[in-house]
Amino acid sequence: MMIMQLFNQNYENVFLCVLTLLLLVIPSFVQMEFKIELPTALEIIILLFIFAAEILGEIKSFYIRYPMWDTLLHTMNGFLAAAIGFSLVDILNRSEKVKFELSPIFMALIAFCFSMTIGVLWEFFECGMDLFLGFDMQKDTIVNSISSVMLDPSGGNTPYTIDNITSVIINGKDLGLGGYLDIGLLDTMKDMFVNFIGAVVFSIIGFFYVKNRGKGNFARRFIPHRKKANADFLQIAETEENEEK
Repeated sequence: MMIMQLFNQNYENVFLCVLTLLLLVIPSFVQMEFKIELPTALEIIILLFIFAAEILGEIKSFYIRYPMWDTLLHTMNGFLAAAIGFSLVDILNRSEKVKFELSPIFMALIAFCFSMTIGVLWEFFECGMDLFLGFDMQKDTIVNSISSVMLDPSGGNTPYTIDNITSVIINGKDLGLGGYLDIGLLDTMKDMFVNFIGAVVFSIIGFFYVKNRGKGNFARRFIPHRKKANADFLQIAETEENEEK
């Protein structure tokens, strides 16, 4: 993929390919460097998420070809970020060196807040890339109605509404979009909402995981834990398979 983009002199996609390779290495780096074991299911989801976001979404233009692609990935991001936030606290909560014990509801709340924080930071990143580098990461939306106090003829603070917008003319040229071009606000709000849904789903899973003291097989598939000494990948995969049985 990267070689083909080099031949086509599409250097932006070359950068995305390099970024994807670096991101794909992160799960293995975290496991080796911090002695943390990612469950097989979670690791597969993370790798698929990176591939779907960078290669399929950006290079193969899935964000344009399939409007729901971005929504799906932001929902997954909310779920995965909540899993990461939850696991960080859960590892400390079970550590013998750190003496504190958190309630299930508090840990679920931390997971939710961590996920939403990651979502907000990502939207900051998208906005920065659009403003300073001329990207279009905050996708546009065509709307047929707008409301703004800046349109108030009296110059007051009363919102003035324009309905049934069918065309917009800029510098004497009709854009031909069939409506008004919203440049990212609705996309950002939609992304935050689906991130919220993903965060809530995992927070509920995490709540019952802690409440039942880690007995739930389903939740265990998505929650990292400290790596056991002398345990390799095959042993861990076999252990996970036996636990599911």
